[in-house]
Amino acid sequence: MSRRALVTGGTGFLGQRLAFRLLEEGYAVSAIGRNARAGHELELMGVQFIPLDLCDAARVKEACRGHDTVFHCAALSAPWGAYADFYASNVIGTRHVVQGCVSGGARLVHVSTPSIYWNWRDRLNISEAEPLPPKQANAYAATKLLAEREVDQAVEEAGLHAITLRPRAIFGPGDRAILPRLIEANRVGYMPLIRGGRSLLDVTYVDNVVDALLLSATASPAALGGKYNITNGEPMLLSDMLAKLFALLDAPFRPIPLAYPIASAAAGLLELHARWLAGGKEPRLTRYTVGLIGRSQTLDITAAREKLGYKPRISIEEGMRQFAEAWTQEGGAALHGR
Repeated sequence: MSRRALVTGGTGFLGQRLAFRLLEEGYAVSAIGRNARAGHELELMGVQFIPLDLCDAARVKEACRGHDTVFHCAALSAPWGAYADFYASNVIGTRHVVQGCVSGGARLVHVSTPSIYWNWRDRLNISEAEPLPPKQANAYAATKLLAEREVDQAVEEAGLHAITLRPRAIFGPGDRAILPRLIEANRVGYMPLIRGGRSLLDVTYVDNVVDALLLSATASPAALGGKYNITNGEPMLLSDMLAKLFALLDAPFRPIPLAYPIASAAAGLLELHARWLAGGKEPRLTRYTVGLIGRSQTLDITAAREKLGYKPRISIEEGMRQFAEAWTQEGGAALHGR
């Protein structure tokens, strides 16, 4: 029997990778997105592309109909921006996807974020059961938490079959956010190595996240309604991670050593300038970004291992190698505006 899957955010980094993998697994795949060029690439591979804004409730409901599983990968993810934009994308969009799954009887696999754990302190081995901070760090985290509550409400009140994943710092070939930003910062000589790069961090190779998504689609009823941290399970010092990256790229590493208070204060000034004098344009450095690279944060993935059968297949070292090869072949894609 044919399995039918819908991927929201199908033209994004994770969504596109998932859509291609679903095809390999024998699914009939549809993908929602707003990037027509990337949508055309999906169609060439056999994906039905649906150009659609998730704020259109009626069309989202129609798109969800007839699918066994809906993978909700779409989100506005950034350290900076207007709250209203994050709310429309992450909360209203999720609400419409949830409604579509309820009316169509599809299982929902919802991609959330461990950014909701962030409290500006060093935290290690965070489990899904730990209390969340009373205030979220930024608009992205706040609206993603509200999106989780949309899913939870439907689970409790409408019997929605749903699983929520919280993948940490996704990287790999096709990444245009995490590693490219580090590469660009290093290229212009603005790589802040806060606290000597001694922060302990978790990252996740994109294909390992795709594995977790597929496992969620077929997970047992006992796993439904749960929230699961997803990482590579290899906490690594930032300094070691950067050394690996630039060695693979055969590029010099140009850090600027900074004490955490100085970096945070500088980022605060850049934010003020951006807000009042630069028309709201994202500053080169934000306090949230300073926190992410200057504080330790690792996640406990025991629940995903035990209830989903998740096991990271591709190591950080191998993932970095694959990213570096793709980046080099593309000639440094981000530097050319891609």
